[in-house]
Amino acid sequence: MSKPATGFIGLGSQGGPMAERILAAGFPLTIWARRPEVVEGFTAKGASAAASVAGLGAACDHIGVCVVDDAGVAEICDELIPAMREGSLLAIHSTILPESCEKLDKRCAERGIGFVDAPVSGGGPAAELGALTVMCGGSQEAFEQARPVFETFAKLIVLLGPAGSGQRAKIVNNSLMAATMGLSHAALAAGEALGIDRAALAELIKESSGRSFAFEIYARLPTPTAFAQGAPLLAKDTNLLVDVLPGDEDAALLKAAADHFLGPAMSG
Repeated sequence: MSKPATGFIGLGSQGGPMAERILAAGFPLTIWARRPEVVEGFTAKGASAAASVAGLGAACDHIGVCVVDDAGVAEICDELIPAMREGSLLAIHSTILPESCEKLDKRCAERGIGFVDAPVSGGGPAAELGALTVMCGGSQEAFEQARPVFETFAKLIVLLGPAGSGQRAKIVNNSLMAATMGLSHAALAAGEALGIDRAALAELIKESSGRSFAFEIYARLPTPTAFAQGAPLLAKDTNLLVDVLPGDEDAALLKAAADHFLGPAMSG
């Protein structure tokens, strides 16, 4: 069976490696990007370049979008969806409001287009290894249609419910990571207040019951501001959590713990 013509928009630190995995797996790949150097990097590897977002939409059976935020997704999809073919599929890998994905799903359904919201976890390094986690929201039919493409860059692919469910899971996951980093910040500060060497305590925790992936990331930072690049993205996700769960005590608790670290990280 021939592999579907695949398109990708959003070729940044995470989307770029995802698109490279798709291309390496033998899927015909068309990309669109604003920066010529990004386009040239992919065409040199065998990808095709679309002159416009609409042109990519008309040419592809499966299209992945991995831009930064709601505004970026809306801008792309306003051009993309009207050009897409009936029977094609749109996958949103960005982390955005679940309600935005529900609206996109409805727009796609009106045109006979499949839709999956499919935010990912693991970052660029996991994408390069084909080891991302993909959190999916959509119909079983759309999920199965998208799976062959997702398998090129993912180790775990989970359908969590209807459209928007992937976003809800991603927001919770990232808020927990950010909160754990905030608690790690507090834990090592408490250790220093008790006269314990910071580096020694960090090494101990990494091999003890307090260990976690988020702690290991935090413990490698010389200062919180060393995480200045990643902090705004986690802050966006914790803000999304309280937006979708206004007044919820658990959401507020996760955000408060996260802000204990994210505030100092973004203060530089």
